[in-house]
Amino acid sequence: MKTVKQLLTLSLIFLTLVVLGQSIPGQYKLIKEIPVEGDGFWDYLSIDQGTGRLFLSHGTIVQVIDLATEKVIGVIPNTTGVHGIAIELEAGKGYISDGRIDTITVIDCKTLATLGKIASTGKNPDAIIYDPYSKRVCAFNGRSQNITVIDVVADKVVGTIPVSGKPEFAVSDGKGKMFVNIEDKSTIVKFDPVTLKVEAEWPLAPGKEPSGLAYDKKNQRLFSACSDSKQMVVMNATNGKVIQALPMGAGCDGLIFIPEDKNIITSNGEGTLTVIHQNDPDHYSVIQTLPTKKGARTITYDPKTKKIYLPTAEVKMENGKRAVTPGSFKVLVVSK
Repeated sequence: MKTVKQLLTLSLIFLTLVVLGQSIPGQYKLIKEIPVEGDGFWDYLSIDQGTGRLFLSHGTIVQVIDLATEKVIGVIPNTTGVHGIAIELEAGKGYISDGRIDTITVIDCKTLATLGKIASTGKNPDAIIYDPYSKRVCAFNGRSQNITVIDVVADKVVGTIPVSGKPEFAVSDGKGKMFVNIEDKSTIVKFDPVTLKVEAEWPLAPGKEPSGLAYDKKNQRLFSACSDSKQMVVMNATNGKVIQALPMGAGCDGLIFIPEDKNIITSNGEGTLTVIHQNDPDHYSVIQTLPTKKGARTITYDPKTKKIYLPTAEVKMENGKRAVTPGSFKVLVVSK
């Protein structure tokens, strides 16, 4: 026969389990998975706000998903070793970094037709970003330690900017300056895409091996995902001062900043999202760790629908090499 104390203890345990089994209001949830054909590896993904489409890098192609129907509506071929897709809204063009063939593919975002190919001035163009202030696209060449700068009006290379190491993801402040993570140096480089000059380089210590990068325009703060040290580093974008370093999950290759929520979210290849809240410009705290799927290391956000998208697939070893399990590729959808 159980005592009153034992019954109260069991009741408390039961209520705790019930509470834990429910989602906490305001927190992020994995709401669905969008299956996508193909067995290639993946990297960055971008949303074209003009057409409401998701452009998804996938091996030697870019797949295009209509976000209203969540169906693949087109494929852009011959983008071998594709890494990223930059969207230029005014002319409705996209710029795709073809890492293995050292080119930039230019497309019409509406018709998905290829408009041309631009030879990179460096090796293995990886991240690629459009700067609306200068109307230039910057492709960051991972193997040659430089940046190819393209004029989007003429679709021609206007210059090359050397940097100190391997450039990773980059952001624009919208006012004529850009910032890029230097992965092997654990620094952030500030540069001008018009003058083609590096203006500053700042250490991210204690952060190591930065990958994803985001920017808070209002408060001029940079958020850098440093995968080796498993830290998200906050930096003052005006002087390069490191403000705070917070823990995040392992294997991160991307992060986003959602201004309306004041949240920074890192996508961790271990199979989690780390949600960090901006209490004020100089103080931050981890508020949630959300399980996702292993391999979901890159991320993008649709401000119209407030949905987050992350590609992933099951990966196995075949004859000593990594291979994607057929039929396992998908895009995860996260929302509140």
